[in-house]
Amino acid sequence: MVRNRPLRLKACLNGGRGRDEHPAVPVSPAELAESAAGAVAAGAQAVHLHPRRADGAESLLAADIGAAVAAVRQACPGVPVGVSTSLAITGGDPSARRTAVAGWAELPAAARPDFASVNVSEPGLTALVAELRSAGIAAEAGVWSAADASALAGQAPSVGWLRILVEVVGVPVADPGSAADEILRLLDEAGLAAPRLVHGEQATCWPLVARAGELGLATRIGLEDTLTGPDGGLAGSNADLVRQALAIWAAAAPR
Repeated sequence: MVRNRPLRLKACLNGGRGRDEHPAVPVSPAELAESAAGAVAAGAQAVHLHPRRADGAESLLAADIGAAVAAVRQACPGVPVGVSTSLAITGGDPSARRTAVAGWAELPAAARPDFASVNVSEPGLTALVAELRSAGIAAEAGVWSAADASALAGQAPSVGWLRILVEVVGVPVADPGSAADEILRLLDEAGLAAPRLVHGEQATCWPLVARAGELGLATRIGLEDTLTGPDGGLAGSNADLVRQALAIWAAAAPR
C-alpha cells in the first residue's frame, strides 16, 4: 500500500524539538495524532515523526514507537506513518539502535510504522535495513551529500528503497538548489531509480520546496525542518506549514 501511493508532500511533525522552541511542537502520542490530523487535512499525504519517552526524550523503543504510531494511525486512517532511526536517538550506539528496531517486529500491525528513514552516512546501515525489512517496514534512504549518494550506489539493489530523501543541509543559503541538483545527478548516474524527495532545513527549507516543485518531485515540511514560514514569521502549526508549502510547490511546478 505504501509503495503504490504517489507522494507530493510529507509532514515532518516534530523531530527532536520541544515546546521550548515552539508551542505547537507535538510530543505525546495524543499531540502527535492531533497535529498529524491537521497536517493531513491541510494536504499532507504522509507523516514522519519522532516518538518520545514519558519524559519527552526521543525514543526508538517499541513501546514508544507503537504508542505514537497507533495514535496517529487512528487519527489519520489510510495515511502512511513513518519514523526516524537517527543514530543520535541511541546516543550514537549502532548496536543499541539495531536492538531497539528489532523489537518493532513484535508490534501489532496498527502500531507498526509503514516506513522509517535511514541516514546513509551513519554506521550500521546494512544491518538496520535488514531489521526493518524483517519487520515488514519500508526504508527511506537519507542522502545528505555527494559522498552519501556514492555510498548508496554501493548498496545491494535488493534493498528496494521506498524513496530517497535528498536532504540538503549545511550549504550556503544562496544556492541550496544547486546542491540538490548535484546529488540528484549522481543518483541518476548510479542508476538509482527509487522515487526522490527533496527538502532542506531552516533557511534552505523554503527554496528547496520550490525546487522540488520545479522538478516535479516530492518534498516535506513541518516543525522539524523549520519554525518559520516563507515570510520569516513564526509558523502557527504544522498544518499552516503544509498549506504554505503546497502553495509554493504548485506555483513552482511546470505548467
